[in-house]
Parts: sequence; C-alpha cells; structure tokens
Amino acid sequence: MSRVAVHGVGTSHFGRRPDRDLVGLAHDAVREALADAAVDAVDAVWVGTVFGPPGVAQRTLRALGITGVPVITVENACASGTTAFAEAHEAVRTGRYGRVLALGVEQMSTAFSGAITPEPTDPEQSSGLALPALYAMSAARYLHLGAVTPAQLAAVSVKNHAHALHNPRAQYAGSYTVDEVLGSTMISDPLTLLQCCPTSDGAAAAVLAPASGGDREVVVRGVALRSGAPWNETSPHVWGYDIVRDTAADALAAAGLDTVVDVDVVEVHDAFTIGEIVTTEALGLVAEGEGGKAAEAGVTALGGRHPVNPSGGLLSRGHPLGATGLAQVAEIVWQLRGEAGGRQVGSARIGLVETMGGGVSVLDGNACVVAVLEGP
Repeated sequence: MSRVAVHGVGTSHFGRRPDRDLVGLAHDAVREALADAAVDAVDAVWVGTVFGPPGVAQRTLRALGITGVPVITVENACASGTTAFAEAHEAVRTGRYGRVLALGVEQMSTAFSGAITPEPTDPEQSSGLALPALYAMSAARYLHLGAVTPAQLAAVSVKNHAHALHNPRAQYAGSYTVDEVLGSTMISDPLTLLQCCPTSDGAAAAVLAPASGGDREVVVRGVALRSGAPWNETSPHVWGYDIVRDTAADALAAAGLDTVVDVDVVEVHDAFTIGEIVTTEALGLVAEGEGGKAAEAGVTALGGRHPVNPSGGLLSRGHPLGATGLAQVAEIVWQLRGEAGGRQVGSARIGLVETMGGGVSVLDGNACVVAVLEGP
C-alpha cells in the first residue's frame, strides 16, 4: 500500500458565473491543479457533481489534451467532491493507478433560483421541508435546549464573512455585525439570509500520487466515508450530528490521531450557521452544547484556539455542491503549505476537512466524508 499525497490543487473563482460554463469552470480548476503538481498527464479521473450533465469531465479533459484514461463520475449530494477525493485516494493507495485527478464541478445559478427542492418521493416534499427548513429545525432545537442563542448563530456568519475578506476566490466577503446578520431577510426561522449559503458556480481539483517526500507535498493521513443511518424522533442529537461524529472517528483512527485537538486548522460544512456549530461539537473540537459559545468567544476564528473555515466556508466562499469538498481540500493544502495569505493559520501542520451531503428521507445524511491531511 502506498502513502498518498496531494501534489497539486486548483479552483475556479466561486460565485454566480454567467461568463463561464461548466467546462470553463472545470478547465480553470484542472489547469491550475496540474500546473501546481507540475504534471501534464494523469492515469485516471474521479469527478464529483450533483447536477452536472453527462460528459462534463470528458469535455474538460479533452480541452486540456487529456484523453484515453478512465473517467468515473460520482454523486453523493454535497459530499460528491470529497467522495471523488476519497475514491482517488484509495485508487492510489492500493496501487491501482499511479497519478489520479479528483475534480468537483457544479453550476447552480442556471439550475435553481432558490433552495433545492426535496425529491418528489420523499415526505419532505409534500411538507415543504427543503434543506433550509431542515437546518432551521436543528437551530430551533438548540435554541429550545438553551444550547445556542440567536447572537451565537449570527456570530458564525460574522466570522466566516470576515475570513472571506482574505480570500480573493470567495463569492461573498464583508464586515457584518451580529445585528446586521439577524436583521437580514428571514429565510427559515430562525435562519436569516446571511446565515445561509449562496447559490454558487465553481470547480475545484486535486492531483493525488504516492508520497515522495517533496517539500510541497501534503500527505493524506486518513480518509473516511459513511452513508446515513436511520434518524427519527428517538435520536438523541439533531440531524447530522451522529454521522459527522462517527465519520470523524474513523478518519482520525486511520490518521493515527487520538483526538481532533491535534488538528491545527479545519474546514467544515457550514451550509447554514447551525451546521458549523453542530459540526464543531460532533468533531469534538468543543463540548456538546458549547459550539455557539465557542463561535461567539472567537475560539473558532482566525487567531483562536481552533480556527474553523478560514476560507470563509460555504457561507462566504460559496457552495457549488460538487465542487465544495475539493475546495475545502484545496484550502487545507494551502494552509499546510503556508500559502493562505492573510487568512493563514500560523504554522499549521495538520488539517481536517469535513463535508456533509444531506437530503434523503429518514437518514441522517446521504454521506459524510472526513479527511485528515499533514503538511510538508
């Protein structure tokens, strides 16, 4: 079995991109990743996309002169990009392929004008329970239990928008106050507009190959993927908590780490503010019921004890579904190389990525992927 490293990463600029189609977005990310890895060929490609048309990867690779290699497309909701990463990692680790490209791409602005609607066969469709409402239920539960306050929910948005001020590839950045976040348009009570991720277009890519000790290689210490288990009114936690906790435990064990506190920088799935709060608790960065307090106190901000989402996260960098996970990987790679500019987290050595794919009725998520990376 080979020790696997990320040799190169690349992303497009995220946002509403009428100037770029899917092929153009993917081309931007792949071209940068190949250049970053100093290679011009790969042995196989895994592609994560949720709503992308058939052949988007082949069209992109053809434009770059990469043809005649296996191309495999995967869909795992918002975790599609990191699922592609996990599969690429396994292909290199087992020696199936020597150099693999993982690509995530999505163009949401031409597919949806608002929230993604549930599948017609799921009971959520008839009740109007789109994803914002599902996350809002978690926020309402936390409020009821006294585990979070409205100001603490808003603090996550304030933090991540501020982080994005240092990310030139982010869709949105800005200096907001808690009152401004709480005063923005109500989307699904108690979540306001600035507590919800935007509709985004974008692509991200990574080149994986056996580790060779290069001074820019970022080693993949461990990767884990789980699909959702039954979740109902008897569950002791809100939606998504258990699958994140269990997937993280798998990844940390694979990485040989006893606890997540050994991790220096984290990128998590903050599609909504409550998502980051729940995830920091499920990962074990903070105690259960303490995620909101940690955000409010600056524990998860740049300069804090456990920096979370220095990129700006999904809330501010943007959330083009299939691309999100690999954009998180790219951010952690930049952090571990010391290449993150104004959002750099000290001398970070170990980073963690968590991506959540949700939406299937009565399950606590389609999938969750957690990866642990170590810098040069």
